[in-house]
Amino acid sequence: MMLLESRGLTKRFGGILAVNELDFHLEEGEILGLIGPNGAGKTTVFNMITGTLRPTHGDMFFRGTRINGFKPSKIAQLGAVRTFQLTNLFSDMTVTDNIILGTHHKSGIGLWGALLWTKHVRKRQMDAVSEASKILEFMDLTTQKDMLAKNLPHGQQRCLEVSIALAAEPSLLLLDEPLQGMNQEEVSDMLARISRIRSEGKTILLVEHNMKAVTSICDRIVVLNFGEKIAEGRPQDVMQNPEVIEAYLGVET
Repeated sequence: MMLLESRGLTKRFGGILAVNELDFHLEEGEILGLIGPNGAGKTTVFNMITGTLRPTHGDMFFRGTRINGFKPSKIAQLGAVRTFQLTNLFSDMTVTDNIILGTHHKSGIGLWGALLWTKHVRKRQMDAVSEASKILEFMDLTTQKDMLAKNLPHGQQRCLEVSIALAAEPSLLLLDEPLQGMNQEEVSDMLARISRIRSEGKTILLVEHNMKAVTSICDRIVVLNFGEKIAEGRPQDVMQNPEVIEAYLGVET
């Protein structure tokens, strides 16, 4: 079943055409890689999917609902949640508290409820702590639960950011370069976590420059160059495409 669909998705910044007439789709339970050289438009696509940017024209559909113009909070409530290229954590809070904050959009707790510490708020807080504990175990971060986020090694900080996104209970998880800055052991650990996330029924859209990782974990790949799709298909087929070799890998054909 189709979860996400882009039809003619286009974004201009003044005279710069960042994304041009992009069509692609994502099936439920799939891991789709979105790749391309720096400046190809990958993060711009992420920003349009999650509502940070509004398309100049074209449409985005999530579970058949046109989401153009929806606020990021609304899109997250629908089930599409992203991580960021740069680690985006509350550095002086514990690992557990960072994950608890990830549940905020579905809490239903208003300002007065928080101030008055109502029965509903107390119950929701207990539920959030329980959910955080399950995610900590799932992501192998239990032993770090009381550490400040800033004291985690880089690889575990990236895992924490994915954990925060999981706390929002997404059906679609958008990962923006989750392997950035990792050593080989950390890469292997994160890939195992991503596979485990998919096995729990999540659909994943992945932007990543580590081509060995992309080809090992993705079911399909979409390749952008200067904002246009130049290839789409199975990893082994895409990586043999002459346009991809020239544009992405910088090899003349």
